[in-house]
Amino acid sequence: MSANRPNRESRPRRFVAEIARDEATIRATQALRYQVFAGEMGARLHTPIEGLDCDEIDAYCDHLLVRDTQTGTIAACTRLLSDTQARRLGRFYSEGEFDLGAIRALSGRFLEIGRTCVDPAQRGGVVLGTLWNGLADYVAEGGFDYLMGCASIPPGPSGFAVDAVYRQIEPEQFGPAHLWARPRIPVPAGKRCDRDESGIPPLLQAYLRLGCRVCGEPYWDEDFNVMDVFILLDLSRLQARYERRFIGPRPGDAHAALPALV
Repeated sequence: MSANRPNRESRPRRFVAEIARDEATIRATQALRYQVFAGEMGARLHTPIEGLDCDEIDAYCDHLLVRDTQTGTIAACTRLLSDTQARRLGRFYSEGEFDLGAIRALSGRFLEIGRTCVDPAQRGGVVLGTLWNGLADYVAEGGFDYLMGCASIPPGPSGFAVDAVYRQIEPEQFGPAHLWARPRIPVPAGKRCDRDESGIPPLLQAYLRLGCRVCGEPYWDEDFNVMDVFILLDLSRLQARYERRFIGPRPGDAHAALPALV
């Protein structure tokens, strides 16, 4: 290497993933969530603190975030609820939307991901890749067997294109019938439409590319005005062609492609 050529791997990284270790940092992730979900999406949040998206589940979660090292601000975040903490809480978040009896009967460790969001000013491959890498490290260190959660599908101008979206999902991307999770509130018939106006949302598309499976019909989330799809990833079935996307590019790997998370 030429002495005049900078060593890319020695450059400090603009974005780093970390787990929130203090209350102030957790509050900052909740403020970003409020900005995105309430301010941008118009969700009706049942929060006890104005300006923060917080609920009783937060206290049981690890809060994974991406920090901008130049400004110190949080560029993205998600919360992670392990099976151990879910037992302390008494439930997974997803269980408020779906009957997960068959899923919970599976042998192995579960990790639930939720409330994923990215600062509108920071949306791009680098931030998303950093968040994805942090999640991959967390999964590996925790020895989890399954990753699960809800991926939201917003309405189009004509309503919720449930059938149109599902037609775009390949047959092998659906879970087996015995693992389908029954939605506690199905999407009302009057809100469904057949016309496809927006395609598969990026977050759901990212999960499908990883090998996640859609397990049944969606849940109608009136507060967020979205329909939630329950997804499940058996990490033991993660194929080699998905591993690179899941792990993402490491320093010095400029060619690895990353799926969008939001």
